[in-house]
Amino acid sequence: MPPMRERPAPEVLIEGLLRGDRAALGRAISLIESKLPEDQERAQSLLDLLPPSPSDSVRIGITGPPGAGKSSFIERIGLELCRERDAKVAVLAIDPSSPESGGSLLGDKTRMEELSREPRAFIRPSPSSGLLGGVARHSAELVRLCEAAGYRYVFVETVGVGQSEYQVRELCDMVVLLLVTGSGDQLQALKRGIMETADLIAIHKADGPNAPKARALALEVRQALGMRTSGKSFTKVLTVSSLPDIPRSESGMGALLDAIDSWVLAAKANGAFDEKRWAQGQRRLESRVEEILVERFRQWWATRPSAEPEADNHSEAQRIQHWIAAFSAWLGRGGRS
Repeated sequence: MPPMRERPAPEVLIEGLLRGDRAALGRAISLIESKLPEDQERAQSLLDLLPPSPSDSVRIGITGPPGAGKSSFIERIGLELCRERDAKVAVLAIDPSSPESGGSLLGDKTRMEELSREPRAFIRPSPSSGLLGGVARHSAELVRLCEAAGYRYVFVETVGVGQSEYQVRELCDMVVLLLVTGSGDQLQALKRGIMETADLIAIHKADGPNAPKARALALEVRQALGMRTSGKSFTKVLTVSSLPDIPRSESGMGALLDAIDSWVLAAKANGAFDEKRWAQGQRRLESRVEEILVERFRQWWATRPSAEPEADNHSEAQRIQHWIAAFSAWLGRGGRS
């Protein structure tokens, strides 16, 4: 049997992250995603050592229905940022999970070949593990790791399953919704609220014969948003193309990047940017407390006292109340029997 690969200490991983070492970033992500009990304590130590998120980082969620071209869109905008602005870009691509292995089914890295060769870019597919909401269980922690490694722009590409994309708002500063012509569900999605999660809407694949249709859809979406916002600030709607042979001046990517810059500047100026991050952190804390309580309950349930009220003499509600009281008493004793 080959010797076990030595696991680097959290302190070593942090040093590598702060140097911008991509290998250290990959190892740190693997540690956070690990389900091995022996890795959990090391993962928490790593997170405890992370510095605060930099003030100039921008977290951008990319969502949209299947077939909207999220990967090609991210590749084009990522290359623009790396090459035109000399910025470092990280992409966390959330993939559907394999029911057999639990791992990623698609692997977005293979769909962003040019961006994956860019030295200023980092791409990491993560399995959704069946989690609803379009994101993975540790997405928030992975975003922080990328920021610590010096990536100013962090893109989170959701699974792309339609109405379950709402949770991307819980870990990103802004959400870009991609729509395409011909899918027939754009305004239906609007009625159900998916467009209300977006800070910016991009009508994608606006090139060739499809360009006029894309412009028409953009107008339709603007009108529909206007009816729903009732005088509130408009969500900007742009048309873009990710085809590599479309000149930058015609692709709409320059206008889209300008729109992102304007949104971030405005959100920081009115305090919404910092307020949103603070609220997100509070919700993540609440979520983690809930996870810990569920974990402790399962530990207790596996070794719970044998004394159980007789079913004949107690209603189901009384039985549940009995176990709640017993679990609460166990917690009060610090988890000791």
